[in-house]
Amino acid sequence: MAEWHMRDDAPLSSEEWRQLDETVVTAARRVLVGRRFINLAGPFGVGTQVLPLDTIEGTEACTHPEAAAGCAGGECDVLHVGARRFLPFALIHKDFSLSWQDIESAHQFNMKLEFGPAAAAATLVAAAEDRMIFEGLLSAEGRQSLPLSDWATSGNALNDVIAASQQLADCGFYPPYVLLVGSVLYGMLQRVYNGSGHQEYELVASVADGGIFRSPFLPPGKAILVSQGPHNLDLAIAQDIITAYLGPDGLDHRFRVLESVVLRIKRPGAICVLE
Repeated sequence: MAEWHMRDDAPLSSEEWRQLDETVVTAARRVLVGRRFINLAGPFGVGTQVLPLDTIEGTEACTHPEAAAGCAGGECDVLHVGARRFLPFALIHKDFSLSWQDIESAHQFNMKLEFGPAAAAATLVAAAEDRMIFEGLLSAEGRQSLPLSDWATSGNALNDVIAASQQLADCGFYPPYVLLVGSVLYGMLQRVYNGSGHQEYELVASVADGGIFRSPFLPPGKAILVSQGPHNLDLAIAQDIITAYLGPDGLDHRFRVLESVVLRIKRPGAICVLE
């Protein structure tokens, strides 16, 4: 049976496919932000269309003497899967075309084929993945929230992040913490903190010890602090970014950069939105 991506039908050599894959992956990595702080799960296979999402209930730790005996008498809040639902994978894709004349010229004169359209398609796919991730974090039902102060005033950013980290810790969501901001707030973090000679970024990074990341998909008036860990959230992958051949398009040849992913927010309380 032929492979679903139909690569053998394309007028490209194995070396050209290798170069194309390298171009696509490199272009995508330059854009992707979500994968830099979210744990990945999979790949589960391109045919996987849904994946379970478990809601874990029970949060209190056992502290009385009977804890070692299994919490006899039902005094402990036992962690368990309270609900299970199934999330559909999102199929993200962008098509591009390679000119038949460019392909023939590369083969005739033993030149490297130009894969600019593939890189552009990969960039758009990566951007769509990040948009899905950040919109999911901002809209997660059960997320925590705190007001965002004016970061133009020195010290406010640090105070906001400390407050968010304390709120997360009080609710049982522990470090490492990741801070997510847009370009405007990221720029404000570069200012010197109260004449100390240190950027506020450095001080905030000591609290957001999992890293500070900026994304164009966060609006100027919002920031997010996330407690990291696959028990809190992950990005499940059915099919990682790959290029498939669609077939001839007139004399030219059409390809598709695609992936199949879903964001699983297992414990939405691990997300604190500053807004």
